[in-house]
Amino acid sequence: MSDQQVVTAGNKSDQTIVCYAPTMITTNGIWQGDNPLDYSLPLFILQLTLVVVTTRVLVFVLKPLRQPRVISEILGGIILGPSVLGQSSQFANTVFPLRSVMVLETMANVGLLYFLFLVGVEMDIGVIKRTGKKALVIAVAGMILPFLIGVSFAFVLHQSTEFVRLGTFILFLGVALSVTAFPVLARILAELKLLNTDIGRVAMSAALINDMCAWILLAFAIALAENEAMSLASIWVILSSAVFVVFCVYVVRPLITWMIRRTPEGESISEFYICLILTGVMISGFITDAIGTHSVFGAFVFGLVIPNGPLGVTLIERLEDFVSGLLLPLFFAISGLKTNVGAIKGFGTWMILGVVIVLACAGKIAGTLLVSLYYQIPFYEGLTLGLLMNTKGLVEMIVLNVGKDQKVLDDKSFAIMVIVALVMTTIISPIVTNIYKPARKFAPYKRRTIQRTKPDGEFRVLVCVHTPRNVPTIINLLEASHPTKRSPICTYVLHLVELTGRASAMLIVHNTRKSGRPALNRTQAQSDHIINAFENFEQHSGFVSVNPLTAISPYSTMHEDICNVAEDKRVAFIIIPFHKQQTVDGGMEATNPAFRTINQNVLANAPCSVGILVDRGLSGSTRLAANQISHHVAVLFFGGPDDREALAYAWRMCEHPGINITVMRFVPGEHALEPETGRNPSGRERPLGFTGRRRERHIWARIT
Repeated sequence: MSDQQVVTAGNKSDQTIVCYAPTMITTNGIWQGDNPLDYSLPLFILQLTLVVVTTRVLVFVLKPLRQPRVISEILGGIILGPSVLGQSSQFANTVFPLRSVMVLETMANVGLLYFLFLVGVEMDIGVIKRTGKKALVIAVAGMILPFLIGVSFAFVLHQSTEFVRLGTFILFLGVALSVTAFPVLARILAELKLLNTDIGRVAMSAALINDMCAWILLAFAIALAENEAMSLASIWVILSSAVFVVFCVYVVRPLITWMIRRTPEGESISEFYICLILTGVMISGFITDAIGTHSVFGAFVFGLVIPNGPLGVTLIERLEDFVSGLLLPLFFAISGLKTNVGAIKGFGTWMILGVVIVLACAGKIAGTLLVSLYYQIPFYEGLTLGLLMNTKGLVEMIVLNVGKDQKVLDDKSFAIMVIVALVMTTIISPIVTNIYKPARKFAPYKRRTIQRTKPDGEFRVLVCVHTPRNVPTIINLLEASHPTKRSPICTYVLHLVELTGRASAMLIVHNTRKSGRPALNRTQAQSDHIINAFENFEQHSGFVSVNPLTAISPYSTMHEDICNVAEDKRVAFIIIPFHKQQTVDGGMEATNPAFRTINQNVLANAPCSVGILVDRGLSGSTRLAANQISHHVAVLFFGGPDDREALAYAWRMCEHPGINITVMRFVPGEHALEPETGRNPSGRERPLGFTGRRRERHIWARIT
């Protein structure tokens, strides 16, 4: 056929011959007698739609089990691959024919390229410095034992892959078993509300170091795989990769910093600079691929040198939803299409699989637990840390795919390692949820209240903010709370942001200003305004410390963030805005129905006192000063623990020279205490409560 071209599918060593027509990109239409699936673009659209729909259905099904999205993506690929639907030759040849693999893998690698770039942008290398050498030791200890187990496993499986050097096989399996998936771990920690805890910070730092080591080992593995011996070419590959990293750090990073400085403050990064950086991602991938390492290594390093700040925010805003939601699942679909569970044959092979899963998990846990106990981390936290370090996902799948393409792994080894990754990641969330109970730490911390706060001690308050409109009233209320040298106020400001399906868990929960990481979401400007307002309040008010945080989570679980921060920071009082706000004519209108549900959940679960702030004009226009009497506060006291808390708070406020307090106590009158009776048909008197009707009771109030 003159319009067809003969190509070699797969990698260099694959000799499968596939014919395709270069002109058959788009169809002329079914009315012309064309089958759309014979053309590359309609076929790719169908494949992409199938992958995304299958993945999303699995995400919905596995959501109650708190499984990370990577599990759904890998499972979706396996379902569409030869293990399940691909067993039907008609389905495989129609939907995923061999001629379409080149287009599919190309697009999957483009998505992978930009996803690894975003992972690099989101990473904070400063986390390692803040956690010290503890995270480094935990990361190394958690890698050694699984790597040794991978070495032993390699000797067992090497019989079926004797055409590959044992050293290369050992390196690939060792890296696959010892790596910890940083992006997946971040999602799991965010789902479990552990990202802002001590154990979460240590786990993230250790995973970050683990990822760095994995990339270095992967570069070695690829160099060895492409060169049968550790020849001069392998050394050049490694040295060239090192030169590329140095170039990015000392040349590319200063150039990008210069671009940012040229942008006027308050303005967004220009389109030209954004396009330049996105082009730089592809150039970096091309260079590292030409060097001999994987193209995603270049994109990842390029992302690491992007400075934290507005540029990173803009890049993530524009790319993440499209890359993570649409293109990245293609990579896992390709992995699933390569996974044939049927290749694992025989009881002995399944036994080996089970032993590998158990030993790899146990190796990570044992190594991490020993180091944790050395650093006097409690046993359950060390055990949890070991489980979290078993998280597998993207990096391991990259290692396995490279090994498969380089003919280091055969079908059986590849399928075994994919199942190992799935099982090890799947069991983490349920086990951690059951064995690690953060509430144990706070057992002595029960119902902390304003009354129990020492008059000469620090008064800790957690204020929740939805929008900048809540800020002036809260600041005035805090100033009216009379912070003094004897009793300073420690304020934790929690900006509540709804999670809108963002894939990166690193950005889901809390980021403090001290971390240098902005809140990477569409309300970045609001976060900046809120933090600046409270920092100005801290500078101009004595004896007040402000600690801003940002909680990014769904409205349904937002109360968990609030309560967890309250427990972690040992606050005595939570202030949350009312779900209605004042209108211009003085009325009240609902802002967001979800705010009311959040308030109700906080009231039901809070470990301390809660105050709902109804804004009726205590705004920035009535700013308080020590020598200015401008506020009269009334306390309505009916009795009960809530009213006693209100009285205790008012007692603190009344020490402010600008505050006048009026306490109105309501007590029942004499007639309210007399039992009311009625007559039944027999003439006997009985309480009115049994008649189905009650008379209105008159309560006489005395104001004292």
